[in-house]
Amino acid sequence: MKETILSVGIDIGTSTTQLIFSKLTIENEASSYVVPRINIVDKEVTYRSKIYFTPLLSQTEIDAEKVKKIIEAEYKAAGMKPEDLQTGAVIITGETARKHNANTVLASLSSMAGDFVVATAGPDLESVLSAKGAGADAFSEEHRQAVANIDIGGGTSNIALFQKGNLKGTSCLDIGGRLIKIENGRISYIFPKIQKLAEAHGIHIAVGDRAEETVLYKICEYMADQLAMAIHAREADSLHAGLYTNDGKPLTSEPKIDAITYSGGVASCYYNGEPANVFEYGDVGVLLARAVKNNAALKQVLTYPAAETIRATVVGAGTHTTNVSGSTISYSDGQLPIKNIPVLKLTEDEEQNPVMFKESLRRKLKLYETEGALEQVAIVFSGRYHTSFLEIQELAQMVVDGAEEVIAGPHPLILVIENDIAKVLGNAINVLLKRQKKFICIDGIFANDGDYIDIGEPVAQGRVVPVVTKTLIFNT
Repeated sequence: MKETILSVGIDIGTSTTQLIFSKLTIENEASSYVVPRINIVDKEVTYRSKIYFTPLLSQTEIDAEKVKKIIEAEYKAAGMKPEDLQTGAVIITGETARKHNANTVLASLSSMAGDFVVATAGPDLESVLSAKGAGADAFSEEHRQAVANIDIGGGTSNIALFQKGNLKGTSCLDIGGRLIKIENGRISYIFPKIQKLAEAHGIHIAVGDRAEETVLYKICEYMADQLAMAIHAREADSLHAGLYTNDGKPLTSEPKIDAITYSGGVASCYYNGEPANVFEYGDVGVLLARAVKNNAALKQVLTYPAAETIRATVVGAGTHTTNVSGSTISYSDGQLPIKNIPVLKLTEDEEQNPVMFKESLRRKLKLYETEGALEQVAIVFSGRYHTSFLEIQELAQMVVDGAEEVIAGPHPLILVIENDIAKVLGNAINVLLKRQKKFICIDGIFANDGDYIDIGEPVAQGRVVPVVTKTLIFNT
């Protein structure tokens, strides 16, 4: 039996705000007398909004009222009402996520429809989401290569590297099209790091100067060089480390990047060509696209066409896959239900190597920190490689060692496993933690990086829990 649900995605980015509606068809693909597995069998983007410049009151504050009016107008244009929607996502990304009233804006918009995934996507998480939107993960799996997506937006360039479909690393630089703004033919804003980059190369510009295309293009060439350094296509210079967002770290040099996709507003010009007026958007985004396209080091790396460019981060919202957990689960009383928990996925390679498992878990947990505080997160892995009693004791120790930050924090330890080992694994972890940490350990559920899960109250005398997996849908 098939069912259709409607979802909405709202992306409030550094440069642009946009909205998309999708129609999702879900169906139980399991046979009779088997635990249901409801999957999306069809997806259709039914409405794409206009693309708006994100309204700001100042360099540090979003104009929440104007954002809300944009969204309300697009609902009306699409013939949609909040009560028509079952799921969706509201995400604030890029420089906009750093505005001091970002969370207030999210809260006001999330009330407009359904049970939304609501998040201010930090630079690492945004890198993953935009890469999936561009199709970098799919290309890497299809071609068995290491593929990096560079999402060049208004304020930042987010990079995510996938190898054979698995996430290998992320980074983010303060390189973007709106870091120099143009108004009435003159420079109206220069981001301090870009001013420093220009001056280091002997170019002196100031707010109020006439916007000279040749001068600004030269600065964009240096910005493109920094992107080439970020993917190890050329050697990093002394300025490079200072251009990472929030003092972030570069990608590791391994695996070697075989190919690139580009997404973001700048990528739209990269793939589709320049407008007649290079300053049409009131910034240097068009010139940056040209500089990236002409960069000698970047041209040496194979480039795939992106599935999405300017709409990569959120092109639709909410796969709404409802599952029932396995019957071998373990959890602390009073911890359910929980909603909108982001997923951290460990690969099978990591799972088979105890040292790699612990190091990867510690590193990936950093992706889910906001202003130094770890958010609630669900740790997901297959559980296929630890099935005997002794192996499960080893796995329990690996989890406890790798998830130290979660265990020391206020949130419960949440484990989601594909194989049916949750009850014994949960018991083993409970013993190691001397029954002092609240935890949830469920199995029979499949989820990936970028997904969010809801876990409902236990049913069937507490033997199983309903689980909703929500994945940002990209128009691939």
